[in-house]
Amino acid sequence: MEENVAVSATDAYRVYARRKTLVITLLALGVAGLAVLAMGLGSAGLSPLQVIRAILGRADATVSRIVLHIRLPRVLAALLAGAALSLSGCVMQNLLVNPLASDYTLGISQGAAFGAAVAIVAFGAGSTQSTTVDAVWINNPYVVTLFAFLGAILTTLIVLGMARARGMTPEAMILAGIAMGALFSAGTIVTQYFASDVQVASIVFWTFGDLGRSSWKELAIIAGVTLPVSAFFVAQRWSLNAMATGDETARTLGVNVTRLRLSGMFLAALLAAVCVAFLGIIAFVGLVAPHLMRRLIGGDYRFLVPGSAVAGAFLLLAADTVGRNVVAPVVLPVGAITSFMGAPLFIYLLVRGYRR
Repeated sequence: MEENVAVSATDAYRVYARRKTLVITLLALGVAGLAVLAMGLGSAGLSPLQVIRAILGRADATVSRIVLHIRLPRVLAALLAGAALSLSGCVMQNLLVNPLASDYTLGISQGAAFGAAVAIVAFGAGSTQSTTVDAVWINNPYVVTLFAFLGAILTTLIVLGMARARGMTPEAMILAGIAMGALFSAGTIVTQYFASDVQVASIVFWTFGDLGRSSWKELAIIAGVTLPVSAFFVAQRWSLNAMATGDETARTLGVNVTRLRLSGMFLAALLAAVCVAFLGIIAFVGLVAPHLMRRLIGGDYRFLVPGSAVAGAFLLLAADTVGRNVVAPVVLPVGAITSFMGAPLFIYLLVRGYRR
């Protein structure tokens, strides 16, 4: 009798795991298909077959140049940034026991914007070329990126330092993040007040999320941070499951709650900081994608961590594809598209959850 119960439980778990794995696999295949479609859409109008041949090195020189040097970096930026931001939000929501936790609500994006504003004003990193649509541009992107990254990390260190020194609760950490975000937003406004017209335009231009500004060098840096941090969170999936049951339960299961919360928060913030520093502010991906996957596969972090990364990649790539083609040849900021897509979806998820 006991053996039958054990076999039944094992079969049930296999079905449980197989169903969640199938959802993640199908979503990953959807990401691959959308990536091929995104590289084909545009003024050149390439077919999926042409895109695949270019990736395999079997297309003519013109098609290969379009795919490999213009569209592939943008698609990879969407995939990496979407996965990183979603994974960051997923882990923050777990560690802070707050479904609204993300890089935006913790002030990380606002800190990056303040750092970029300081670099543009203090070092003259913004300028104009003409009166065309692309008149405003960043002529020293590495200085702006460095300062944006420092602003994001500074926000993270301040919030974590306050939490460690004062023993703040997860809820208090969210409030501290909101306060820091408001402070850095005010700093950005003051910086703009003393800036020239061109500098103000450059600051606003930088805050628009733009995946097209990434080159292979920037992609290598983003990947160099995203991949090992993602591997760390996958390795901590059991501890994250324990944290989801409460601090006391996690401690009884052998989890060092304080160390995991501080190290996990720093690494999650590092993911968001790298993406925001290179690509600008991209809102709602870190909020919506993890909640969407919770509705699809549940709250088991063995599946939720990779699932959130895949969902974030799909969401950001879809938003960028829409932004590039909906009013072509004008390219809409991907941050605005994610907000338009994310806000209604997030409200729907919350309302549906409360109804349940």
